[in-house]
Amino acid sequence: MPSFPLPPLSPALPEIFLAAASMALLLFGVFRGERAAREASWLAALALVVAVVLVLGGGGPRQLALYGMFVTDAFAVFMKVLVLLGGIFAIVMSIRWNEQARIARFEFPVLVLLATTGMMMMVSAADLISLYIGLELQSLSLYVLAGFKRDTVRSAEAGLKYFVLGALASGMMLYGCSMVYGFAGATDFATLAATLSGGETLAIGPLVGIVFVVVGLAFKVSAVPFHMWTPDVYEGAPTPVTAFFSVAPKVAAIALFLRVMIEPFGGYVADWRQVIWLISVASMVLGSVAAINQSNFKRLMAYSSIGHIGYALIGLAAGSKEGVESVLIYMAIYVFMNVGTFAVILLMRRNGEDVEAIDDLQGLAQTHPALALSLAIFMFAMAGIPPLSGFFGKLYVFMAAINAELYVLAVIGVVTSVVGAYYYIRIVKLMYFDAPKPAFDRPFGAEMSAVLAVTAVVTLFFFIAPSVVVDSAAAAAASLFPG
Repeated sequence: MPSFPLPPLSPALPEIFLAAASMALLLFGVFRGERAAREASWLAALALVVAVVLVLGGGGPRQLALYGMFVTDAFAVFMKVLVLLGGIFAIVMSIRWNEQARIARFEFPVLVLLATTGMMMMVSAADLISLYIGLELQSLSLYVLAGFKRDTVRSAEAGLKYFVLGALASGMMLYGCSMVYGFAGATDFATLAATLSGGETLAIGPLVGIVFVVVGLAFKVSAVPFHMWTPDVYEGAPTPVTAFFSVAPKVAAIALFLRVMIEPFGGYVADWRQVIWLISVASMVLGSVAAINQSNFKRLMAYSSIGHIGYALIGLAAGSKEGVESVLIYMAIYVFMNVGTFAVILLMRRNGEDVEAIDDLQGLAQTHPALALSLAIFMFAMAGIPPLSGFFGKLYVFMAAINAELYVLAVIGVVTSVVGAYYYIRIVKLMYFDAPKPAFDRPFGAEMSAVLAVTAVVTLFFFIAPSVVVDSAAAAAASLFPG
């Protein structure tokens, strides 16, 4: 009887642990009933903390697992930590809000754990097949989360739109993967890199396949022109879900974007750079202009996220080690800025009801000075004003573009950054110079105060010890360029 040796599983231990934890939490919730929501949320947050420890403990030299379909290296460790932090913040911020919105159910943290497991698989994908499996595990969980507040039309609509458009994007990416496989005869990244390295220019067949893969990934990061789902889903989904959408899936998709374009197709940067260049410019322009007239804070953050993805893609367009490093730094900074901003949005409640209008922030500095100060820090950081962390994020990607001689792309980035600063600074003006509206409800809760404090401190004082992130990003980027 033939024997099939079990592949080494230790590199994938964090993913295996999270999958097992999600199944255990599902059983826990079934036996405990609806009372289990708060307990399940804290247990899920604890599971994500344990996963961070496992990821950091498993860091080291590059290792392949699961028959070469799964890779762990410094790049995977860096991005997985960001994904897990996004998941932890999202669960902690959701506990109180879900209870107030009467949607506190144990399925919520279970879905977040399953989505996070899929994201970690995406980050470590070393094969087109494992790439797609991780992507779909993430997507199926996110579709349900988007429509989690099923009693409201907006949430149901958000879930349906995300599902329909997400299925279309997944199909296009799968078609691109099939074209690449058809012309190259392989699905693992190492073989693809070796097979496709025969000439100076890429053949038209694999190139078309790459374009379809880029389309699918561009949808997942909500880059223009594949952004159409973002404003509606951000506005309609429950706010904790929107906070989760804006951080963890974006980090995972950017990581997948970087790995797919650099590892198997890194020898043909000149062939695919123009596509990345175009979607980067389109995202920056639309993100900076379309947000100006927004009156809903969550829709504004949707267009803001589109713009930020445009800036991150500048580093990918550079196609260099320095470019990848700049993207990693940018995404690390983006996580804390975005989580802090959504923590403030979650605290915007008046008379027991959520308020999302930007004008509801008028005079916040007089009614809630600490909250206004925190939001001002995040807004100035997103605008890229020194010495806050957002300035350094943009500085690194612009320098990478200049060193890659992408001068026009860098100039467009600077100009759109100046335009986009308007709607961030307008919020600060509303808080500090306009007549106050009735105060938001109190108390805010210890967990939300802790999230605000951590994110504000990191955003404000990043310049004191940037080497913690910069050195880790440099090591992570180097792992994608072994030569």
